[in-house]
Amino acid sequence: PASITKIMTLYLTFEALEKGRLQLDQQLPVSANAATVPWGLPLRPGMTITVEEAILGLITKSANNAATVIAETMAGSETAFAQIMTVRARRLGMNSTTFRNASGLPDPRQITTARDFTVMARAMLRDHAKYYPLFATRGFTFRGNFYHNHNRLLDQFEGLDGIKTGFVNASGYNLVASAERGGRRLIGVVMGGNSAASR
Repeated sequence: PASITKIMTLYLTFEALEKGRLQLDQQLPVSANAATVPWGLPLRPGMTITVEEAILGLITKSANNAATVIAETMAGSETAFAQIMTVRARRLGMNSTTFRNASGLPDPRQITTARDFTVMARAMLRDHAKYYPLFATRGFTFRGNFYHNHNRLLDQFEGLDGIKTGFVNASGYNLVASAERGGRRLIGVVMGGNSAASR
């Protein structure tokens, strides 16, 4: 699934916010492990990041290290969090999905289908309508650096308001997109695209 994995990470984060287990302004500690995760925000061991900053880092920059920070905060380790992700996926009807990490970094045991991520998108829209508008964030500033959302369709497609792009060599270019026009919403999932443009 590559970084569309983060939709499930965010689903569980929004759930924790709604149940009061997390707060948007809560400071999350950055572990030495999280700081070494490639591709993300400029995080160092011992610093903190708010839940809101982590969410926006996932949505815009697709920050892998922020996903690890969330996973470690919520479950103690990323492995334990991935098990929670997989259990929740099954409960949602994502019967062909197994998660091994919170970010989508390559793991041959982390698998899914386009159908399953259509189920994931519908669950996000249904269960977390309060937080769903965050997926339309065009960019955000963190520690003086501005990060533009990787989902460039937000600027190009009328009515598009999310959700997430993803890429690793093993998967190709992935996209879970959702748009609304005239009171009708469509969800589209592309997996294995040959380029960012083709997806």
